[in-house]
Amino acid sequence: MHQLTDVLVTWGILAAFVELSGLAWNISYQLAAFLGSICFHVFAHKNGLYLSWRGQSLFQEVRTVFTTWLIVVGALLTVVFLFDLNTSYGGGVMVAWAIAVPVTISFYRVSARIIMREFRRAGVNTRKIAIVGAKEPGLSLARSILGSPWMGMEIAGFYDNRVTIGDRPLQGINKQADQLQVLGDVELLKKEARDGTFDDIYIALPMREEETIKSLVEELANSSCCVHIVPDIFTFKMLNARSREIGGLPVVSVYDTPFDSIDAMAKRAEDVILSSIILCIVAIPMLCIAAAVKLTSRGPVLFRQRRYGVNGEEIEVWKFRSMTTCDNGDIVVQATKNDKRVTKVGAFLRKTSLDELPQFINVLQGQMSIVGPRPHAVAHNELYRDQISGYMQRHLVKPGITGLAQVNGWRGETDTLEKMEKRVEFDLKYIRDWSVLLDIKIIFLTFLKGFVNSSAY
Repeated sequence: MHQLTDVLVTWGILAAFVELSGLAWNISYQLAAFLGSICFHVFAHKNGLYLSWRGQSLFQEVRTVFTTWLIVVGALLTVVFLFDLNTSYGGGVMVAWAIAVPVTISFYRVSARIIMREFRRAGVNTRKIAIVGAKEPGLSLARSILGSPWMGMEIAGFYDNRVTIGDRPLQGINKQADQLQVLGDVELLKKEARDGTFDDIYIALPMREEETIKSLVEELANSSCCVHIVPDIFTFKMLNARSREIGGLPVVSVYDTPFDSIDAMAKRAEDVILSSIILCIVAIPMLCIAAAVKLTSRGPVLFRQRRYGVNGEEIEVWKFRSMTTCDNGDIVVQATKNDKRVTKVGAFLRKTSLDELPQFINVLQGQMSIVGPRPHAVAHNELYRDQISGYMQRHLVKPGITGLAQVNGWRGETDTLEKMEKRVEFDLKYIRDWSVLLDIKIIFLTFLKGFVNSSAY
């Protein structure tokens, strides 16, 4: 239903604007509507827009609509640019279409949710659930459900062998939470499940309770309840956790890259287009910098340092040489304030980050990305990988010229372990939260805040 509605909205709005503008509904507009609707459908599926509403907040759903449509608009603009189709469309019509589609789809979805919420308040389409486990993560699940009444889930109570019957583990949140109590042990749950007391049962026991979980799942096969397992993997600092199947066997990824299939293509297209444009703009300044480096100090113009790239593979990152030495061995000493190895021209280049302009060539080569965790020297990686938990998870994505850590002030010398930990924290947050919109935001903040940094020596 939602998929068909989205396609009809995408086509219908463009057709309506073309008609109102007195233009002909020709092949150009038909192609735009076709590509727009197909791309939206594909990216929406990828972003989980068509999954069940019960597990998704309204804000998250609307944000997904706008994010997906922004990707579609970017793809269409790329097609127009590559095939020089600027004169084929009315600018006002296309701008209005680009704005109206996500607004209309969001309005439809908000309206549908309001209607469904009223039905659920009246007792229609609600689900009565039981939670096995009155400790974490069962309590986290209960809090999420209580905070999302639009999901239409009514919690009957908790069942747990480890907790005293009658306990109220969620007191102090609100009146509804205060009333939730431990109704019994697992044996009582099995009996009530066979009697059809519940629609859904959520098993939220720790992984060490493997035998209890296995026994419970086997027993519940004789009931008509929908049974769900909430894995006790919240104890891990998960990175892009997702579930999938391999040969029909379900698996959960604890650490994973956000870039696969369509996302990888979108990220690569973003890198190629932007780096090509930037290199054209900075070509002459780069020649001037190269001349300044060559004329003011002895040594090569470009310095290529060994770094770790995606999947921990070694790459050579290009920079304008800014020091009298080219450290690239097992021991690399970071530049410090008033470092005698830094040349006069190099000091300016490092302060303004102009020494990193050649890295756009790395981006075109596919070794780096414009946005991502900053690559560290191989020697520094070997030093910190055993000191900072999750450090090597930075290499699940390509290293970047700028990143979330840099726009949040964690740039330059990392002379203490705490500074490096903070940088890694933001790098992992970027990998968890990646989206095209986040990349655009980081690029914008990089230009807005400028390239000059007092902590860059």
